[in-house]
Amino acid sequence: MKIHTTNYINTFIFVADDCPTIVGQTPPQKDNLKSIAYIQFEIIRNSPYKYNSDDVIFMVYAYRKDLIEEEFDKVRTDLFSKGQACLRSSPLTKRYGWGIHFNNEGKIALFGIESEEYHKFIVDPKVTKIKAMRSSKEK
Repeated sequence: MKIHTTNYINTFIFVADDCPTIVGQTPPQKDNLKSIAYIQFEIIRNSPYKYNSDDVIFMVYAYRKDLIEEEFDKVRTDLFSKGQACLRSSPLTKRYGWGIHFNNEGKIALFGIESEEYHKFIVDPKVTKIKAMRSSKEK
């Protein structure tokens, strides 16, 4: 069985061209329910450079499906046997003003578009840069 990945190495995903904010914002919760964006934000912000993209995508999936730990290995294998959307499509990079840096081990951290670190990644020739996906079609 082929296993797909959403991980990058030494890469920076910068915010989408149509991102409506100029500062990194905490995604809102909806009626005390955590949105995908909020769960991603919480995981990455609370543990910078601890998890890779696949870890975060799986943790969000497991939380939303209310999985128990005994199911994790099988469900994770099944989930990544099909291609998954990478963090270029995350609301964090599309809507909430966060860039995502993948270090040399593929572990990730968030940087607000207004931060000095964000702008250092943009100009660093040693870091691969990719743009987050737009929320709307280009006109």
